[in-house]
Amino acid sequence: MKLRLVKASIQYRAQITDMLDEWYKTGEKIIPYAIRRLDYHDFDSYCANLEIKDEKSGLVPDSTFFCLDEDRNIIVGAVNIRHYLNESLLLNGGHIGDGVRPSERRKGIATQMIRLALDECRKLGIEKVLMVCNKENIASAKSIRKNGGVLENEIEADGITEQRYWIQLE
Repeated sequence: MKLRLVKASIQYRAQITDMLDEWYKTGEKIIPYAIRRLDYHDFDSYCANLEIKDEKSGLVPDSTFFCLDEDRNIIVGAVNIRHYLNESLLLNGGHIGDGVRPSERRKGIATQMIRLALDECRKLGIEKVLMVCNKENIASAKSIRKNGGVLENEIEADGITEQRYWIQLE
């Protein structure tokens, strides 16, 4: 499986729409938040406003990528990279939010997708990356650890235990 990160564009409209349609049908919360923040049915507006360019209302600049499986020409997930951490993200959120579409889970995609996202973090000059996941999400924790994540601590956020992992980049 050959994966690469791509930006939302008209070229990937059908693949992104297909993934989001599938995900919404499950009724589960879509992560990363960035890809569900806007209505993707107005795709031009979705692409134009997907990323935060300037700090505003508690949000920091970010980059959003969709993960393309080049062999099958489908979008299998997405990552959102926050360029730096504010106080809120330092506690609960971190630099990278990632999610794999429901039909593509348990195939090692998250581990590869995080590795690709870490390459993007390096390009941004981020030397130490924080990733946070729900303690009950064992698959997510494994993907983070496989990419060098070291558990710093666990915190309670809205009644949920969150694990905070740091990844030191070379």
